[in-house]
Amino acid sequence: MTALRQFLRDVWTLAIPYWFSEDRWPARGLLAVLVAMNLGLVYLNVLFNRWNNAFYNTLQDKNYGAFTHQLGVFTGLAATFIIVAVYQLYLNQMLQIRWRRWLTDHYLDAWLADRAYYRMQLVGGSTDNPDQRIAEDLRLFVARTLALSLGLLSAVVTLASFIAILWGLSGAATLPLGATGLTIPGFMVWAALVYAIAGTWLTHKIGRPLIRLNFDQQRFEADFRFNLVRFRENVEGVALYAGEADEGRTFRERFAHVVGNWWGIMRQQKRLTWFTAGYNQAAIIFPFVVAAPRFFRGEIPLGGLVQTALAFGQVQQSLSFIVNAYADIAEWRAVVNRLVGFRDAIDRVRSQVGGIRVSPGADARLALERVDLALPNGQPLLGGVSVSVARGDVVLITGPSGAGKSTLFRAIAGIWPFGRGEIHRPEHARVLFLPQIPYLPIGTLREVVAYPMPAAGVDDRALREALAACGLPHLVTRLDEIGHWAQVLSPGEAQRIAFARALVQRPEWLFLDEATSALDEASEAELYRLLRARLPGTTIVSISHRSTLGPFHTRHLQITRRSGAPGSLEEVAAGASANVRA
Repeated sequence: MTALRQFLRDVWTLAIPYWFSEDRWPARGLLAVLVAMNLGLVYLNVLFNRWNNAFYNTLQDKNYGAFTHQLGVFTGLAATFIIVAVYQLYLNQMLQIRWRRWLTDHYLDAWLADRAYYRMQLVGGSTDNPDQRIAEDLRLFVARTLALSLGLLSAVVTLASFIAILWGLSGAATLPLGATGLTIPGFMVWAALVYAIAGTWLTHKIGRPLIRLNFDQQRFEADFRFNLVRFRENVEGVALYAGEADEGRTFRERFAHVVGNWWGIMRQQKRLTWFTAGYNQAAIIFPFVVAAPRFFRGEIPLGGLVQTALAFGQVQQSLSFIVNAYADIAEWRAVVNRLVGFRDAIDRVRSQVGGIRVSPGADARLALERVDLALPNGQPLLGGVSVSVARGDVVLITGPSGAGKSTLFRAIAGIWPFGRGEIHRPEHARVLFLPQIPYLPIGTLREVVAYPMPAAGVDDRALREALAACGLPHLVTRLDEIGHWAQVLSPGEAQRIAFARALVQRPEWLFLDEATSALDEASEAELYRLLRARLPGTTIVSISHRSTLGPFHTRHLQITRRSGAPGSLEEVAAGASANVRA
């Protein structure tokens, strides 16, 4: 019961925000109509139950006039039922997509805000495949929540509607207990109750492992799909390494988890189906067997017998809601657990206050005050960094690989939470970071060059001029071409695209993290001369291992490492560009 209460609380916290959102009135209206339609279908089933009594009595009485009248009644009931059923499905799907759209926007905003997506990746944990949780788990949550809640409502209303009918039809039964026997009024109601309780308990005992199996299946499917997508995005590297055999082994290992867990689901569902199929088949004949003695004694007509059996079926089906929906409930619970874990992980990383405080500075300077950087496991990386960069400076940062140069940039960008100290950045300044591997979104080349600015706000002439200036004249006529540009362009061309972005966006502060590593030295020099000429007032801070970049910078900061101690950042004399590590 404790686990059930916790699960229901989780469902409530996931579901309730939508019903008080900006879309609440259309959502509530659709839900009200769906509830009304559900109640209408239950009422139609009550009318069908009464119709069965009258119809089978006309057959027993061989009354052709009454028979044709009942066929007309059936036609009207059936037509009404079909119309309500069709529009119930249509409006249910309408509510599903509205709810899913709102949830998707809500989770995307939470995942992207405060760079939670990046910090979740750093800390790891149980939040595997966030893309699958947003794309698939939200869809399943909405579909299962609506289906099961409306199904439960229908079961409750059906039970309330038919239990009185069944009570009146079943009469009393006397069990041979004691001298006078035990008379049980409405005995078929009690029979249906006992039958359903026993079936529900056995179903839960048999089907409970499906909850964990469904949880794992979602994870294994997402892992397999992620590896296929990752392979597709790195086909050239795999081809050059001739790594097909290794990739094939990885795919098969991932898919083996999918298959193995699927076999577990199959075995468990087979056991569950053995029981539920037998349970439902026995429920068809059970009421006829129990009510038949009254029919043969002449206490009820054929129509009464059929109506009793059908009423028993409705009561039994309502009481057996969990039995019949257990597989869906198991999948629903697994989906809820995954979404709750995802939501909690987002809340956790967004609530964590980083030890490194990034705040607006009092002047147009970048200042680091006693900044210590560490790895996610707590291992110290850099210690006691205190440095100031003035507007217009052109600074080169060097140091051995793994010393923390890129991590220092991440801290300045405000995305690295591990460490302590203060970083003051110029307030309202336009800042652009160019990483070693530029991100190229899928879309038009215009969108790629303008990223992250909206392409509509950038003049085409500026885009073409920037591409030509950065050595990409062959792309000038392809601005409207849609493509997966990370696969179309070479690493060097991708880095040239990043420089074109800098020319288009004209940042006041530009940080380059080995942004020319894929280019030859002559091309690198050409691009740096282009930056100095086109962006004369921009502060440039570069990370590089090449000595050839020294002449393009006026200041040189070097990271040194000592055995057993965190690295330190020291300023090198202006004329010591030869100390830049090759």
